[in-house]
Amino acid sequence: MRLDVREVIVNPSVRLPLSVELETEGLDFPSVKEYCEPPQAEVVVSNEAGILHLRGTITAEMICICDRCGQEFESRKETAVDAVIAEEESEENPELFVLEGTELDLQEILSTCLILDMETKFLCREDCKGLCPRCGRNLNLGPCACGKEIDPRFAVLKQLLNKED
Repeated sequence: MRLDVREVIVNPSVRLPLSVELETEGLDFPSVKEYCEPPQAEVVVSNEAGILHLRGTITAEMICICDRCGQEFESRKETAVDAVIAEEESEENPELFVLEGTELDLQEILSTCLILDMETKFLCREDCKGLCPRCGRNLNLGPCACGKEIDPRFAVLKQLLNKED
C-alpha cells in the first residue's frame, strides 16, 4: 500500500491519521499457525521540524504453537510503531525508512516494525513445563510415569543397593 504524503511534507501542521490492514503474506513465523484476522494498524503521519514520523500501534490476533509443549494457543500482539522517514538512505542511521518521491510504502514499514518486535520464542504460558524428553508427555497436564532418570555414573552404586535388599 502506497501513501502520498505530499500534503504532510508541504504543511507541517497537517497530521494524517490512518487505519491500515496489513497483508499476512511475508509475515510468516515458524510458531504462528495462522492469523485470526489480518493485523490492524492505527497510525498517524506527522511532520515535526521537517522530519516525517509514523507513530501508532499494530495489533495482531494469532493462533500460535508453543515452542515447549507443542500445544496451540491464541495470542494477541500489540506493537508500538515509531518510524522516522527520510528523503534518502543514510548509512549512519539504518533504522530510517526512505521516502520514495512523496510516497511511503506503508506495508513495508509496518511489516518491518511487526517483524522486529515479534517474540523469538512463543510460549503458551510463562511457566510452560514442556514435554518429557523420554516419553513425550505434556508436563503441563501432570507428571509422567517415566520416573527420575539415574545418572549413568551412579548405575554401579544402584546395583550395590539392590544387592543389599
